[in-house]
Amino acid sequence: MASSVNNFCTICHDDGISNRAVTWCTECEVLFCKDCAKLHSKSRLYKNHKTMSSEDYHKLPSCMQEISSQCKDHEKKFELYCSFHACPCCVQCITDEHQKCQDLKPLSDILKQVNSSVFEKDLKDVKENLDTTIKYMKTRISTIYKQKTKAVEEVRYMRKSINDYLNKLEQDILNDLESKHSKLKLDMDTLVQKLEQRVSQINQMQSQFTIMTQYATALQMHIGLREIEKTTSQTAKYIEDLERGDRFSEKSLEVNFSSALRSILRDVKCFGDIAINTTSSTLQIKAGRKDQAKHLISKVPGIEEIKPSLLTKLTIPEDMNGLNIYACRILPDSNFIILDKNKKQLLLFSKDGIFIRKVVTFKQGPYDACFVRYNTVAVSLGPVNRTTLVDLEKNTIIQTIQLSHVCYGVASDGETLVISSGDKQSTRVNLNEMSNTILAGMEGVSRISLFQGNIYGTINHQNNVCCYDSTGEPLWTFHHQDIDYPRGITLDKKGFVYIASQRNNNVVVVSPDGKTCKTILTEADGIKRPWAIDIHKKTGMMIVSSEISDDSSYTNYDTVFFYKI
Repeated sequence: MASSVNNFCTICHDDGISNRAVTWCTECEVLFCKDCAKLHSKSRLYKNHKTMSSEDYHKLPSCMQEISSQCKDHEKKFELYCSFHACPCCVQCITDEHQKCQDLKPLSDILKQVNSSVFEKDLKDVKENLDTTIKYMKTRISTIYKQKTKAVEEVRYMRKSINDYLNKLEQDILNDLESKHSKLKLDMDTLVQKLEQRVSQINQMQSQFTIMTQYATALQMHIGLREIEKTTSQTAKYIEDLERGDRFSEKSLEVNFSSALRSILRDVKCFGDIAINTTSSTLQIKAGRKDQAKHLISKVPGIEEIKPSLLTKLTIPEDMNGLNIYACRILPDSNFIILDKNKKQLLLFSKDGIFIRKVVTFKQGPYDACFVRYNTVAVSLGPVNRTTLVDLEKNTIIQTIQLSHVCYGVASDGETLVISSGDKQSTRVNLNEMSNTILAGMEGVSRISLFQGNIYGTINHQNNVCCYDSTGEPLWTFHHQDIDYPRGITLDKKGFVYIASQRNNNVVVVSPDGKTCKTILTEADGIKRPWAIDIHKKTGMMIVSSEISDDSSYTNYDTVFFYKI
């Protein structure tokens, strides 16, 4: 294919001549100048070949210009088509990669089935469906905005109504307070006035008594003293009568709030709540053909076709026997890391299972690990509520993330880090801004994995496998008798979910829709108390931790088995 020199004749260019190309041969897959095109058309071997102008050829999408009828690996013409892998094959491909594939057909038969007019209609229908869907969603966006505006008005009206009613109640009690205070004050003022009159009378008698003692005759003194005695007796009796009549009791003003009003502060925890109610969609789109492009779209293997084949087992140095593997993760270069809970260490192994080096030792017990990006992995540190970022090249901890909950399971998509607690909440950490978002819907989730924006997790005490959206909202939950105390979780490139089922010594795969499952490894395959599991999505390599016995010391420790999916 001459896409790299698509302005010049391929034949001339090979001879070091730069002649402008005018024709493209669809079967030879080369560009010809005017002279070479004449020779090509006159040749008995090539005269029936289909050609097009170079201008029309360059109108093709670049991805189609790269498609060749020859196998790039073996430089042989494609002759067959593998329906299972949805790809053309040469004879050598059959020998190397498709020996076990049974659904092989002549490529020419497959190409005869291609009906461009059908796909043109499909494209038109899909485009109309997209336009209809976009219009529908924009209408829904406008609708929910109106609903929001109406809700705001309702909230503010409710608040005003409450305020107006409370203002009325407040004014009523203030009026009552003013009335009772005025009555009490009037009563007291009246009494004080009467007492002051008595005081004035006594003061007058005191003045008269002084004059009497100086100037009055004995008779005058006798009669005057009897008047003074009479007045003082009457005044004393008046005071006693006031005291007996409860006129001196201390009357206080006190406000007693309504118990219903106090209950607002005690019982009312929120103004209300906002519910998202779901009803059936009114969107109507055109139905697509059930057999649409069935020969051209890659066939996703069914769950029954997933059969792991054992490749090798981890080579553990003698001085490292006794591993307690809590996590094993395959790195992009196919090397892998192991998290040893016993010695609190992160270990690096080659893709062949050969020990390379110890990366770092932790002060606290590590619980889980995942690859993040570049040369960085994240390791969760359990009850100390911390997750660390470790540089694999520098063999050091480069950052510590402190959270408000236990750090148990950990997974990353390169941009964010999701950390589960095994309890009521999980956290998503933005690795660029290092900001945190609480994911409250993932209650009880222990180990986690990320795939195409969704979060997958195991709830071991309920024997559940769950799928959540990026915000932690549940999408589906799967429960099956073959899954007993699930631990590690991972996904392959097709979205199948793989579970390390610890108590029944199984590895179980769950369908992407969370409706079916299949046990693919058991104790008969050497699997015992599996805890950690991971899959390299590009190579299909799967690693599973398993407990094995040392016959010489009669002790158990963990190792890792390697499988090809």
